[in-house]
Amino acid sequence: MIKKIKNRWLIAASAVGIHISIGSVYAYSVITNPVRGIFGVDESTVNWSFKLAILFLGLSAALLGKWVEKVGPKRSGIATGLFFGIGILGSGLAVHIGSISMFLICYGVIGGIGLGIGYITPVSTLVKWFPDRRGLATGMAIMGFGFSALIFGPVMQFLFEKVGIANAFFILGVVYMILIFASALYIEKPPKDYLPKGFQSGEGKNIKADISNIDANASLKTSRFYYIWIMMFINITCGIAVIAAASPMMQEKLQYTPMQAATIVGLIGVFNGLGRLFWSSLSDYIGRANVYILFFSFQVLGFYFLPQISLEILFLIVLFTIVTMYGGGFAVLPAFLGDLFGTKQLGAIHGMILVAWALAGIVGPTIYDYVKESTGSLTQTLTLFSGLFLIALLVSILMKFAIAKLKKEQDKQAA
Repeated sequence: MIKKIKNRWLIAASAVGIHISIGSVYAYSVITNPVRGIFGVDESTVNWSFKLAILFLGLSAALLGKWVEKVGPKRSGIATGLFFGIGILGSGLAVHIGSISMFLICYGVIGGIGLGIGYITPVSTLVKWFPDRRGLATGMAIMGFGFSALIFGPVMQFLFEKVGIANAFFILGVVYMILIFASALYIEKPPKDYLPKGFQSGEGKNIKADISNIDANASLKTSRFYYIWIMMFINITCGIAVIAAASPMMQEKLQYTPMQAATIVGLIGVFNGLGRLFWSSLSDYIGRANVYILFFSFQVLGFYFLPQISLEILFLIVLFTIVTMYGGGFAVLPAFLGDLFGTKQLGAIHGMILVAWALAGIVGPTIYDYVKESTGSLTQTLTLFSGLFLIALLVSILMKFAIAKLKKEQDKQAA
């Protein structure tokens, strides 16, 4: 009996289900004040839970990437639900008994491990289901991660007010587990040598071949791995710093009230999500390497001139474009890694690259705060980031040359 092949668009929807759940970490700012009041600590102490979550996202993605590839998306998806769900439920218990240390461990460490497993689980699977439209497929899932705060932010606030903080965590933990488990039970790898309709033998369309198809250990021996790691580290370091400082920056430059600035912060979330789908879809047509070159070319100029722009509409256009490129960098990455290294151990390679996110989440805001406080100048702060993007641009051009050289060598061997 021939097993029926699952619908790849429902596989994509399952991937979105996992990412929308774990992406609720981006709504952490909604949690900060209510939890701070419960524990009687300052904001910086409570924010360590978010920093730990991002740190363990990167570390667990790197360390467990090979395991995710080995056991498949169903089992790793279930592990995501267990870790992330227990992390949120444990956070509720920590609030109930008033233990800040337990809260940091549950939300930051246990929940963070769930984040790391869940982030890479559906993405490598989608690349295999959509060899013809990798950018679009991974963009949809990672857009879900970016948009999650718009969904769960208001839900969190509503629950905090209606049922109390501890009970809100208990409800959210159960909701996340149900959503992740339901998604994990449907998602699976495609059959071996799967090709979508229209691309099978004799149907006319062809899939563009990957540059290589190597495992995670072999990828570490290539210059391509380190080029993309540096590119992501700089893009995330600078982007996350600006997002973190967006509200005070707009109050300083545009004389916005705190409420007006908060509205723009909400729009930043929208453009972060939209950028993930737009740029990843565009990369299917103009090439992944070209998209990153475009990102860094714009941001070298955007970060340099942003503090000098006094015209409100132009300031916002530049800021929102930068935010789309920040989000787009995440969404284009899995498809680009598939192009560069193949799908043999894509989840493991993706996980190792995400260490850049773990480090950049701490480094970016720290650099911004230090330079801004030392110089008192927004201009000098963003000029420094502009210089970092110049380095990223040079690295992205080196990447382009490396790809061209490898293709030339392969053509010679084929001839």
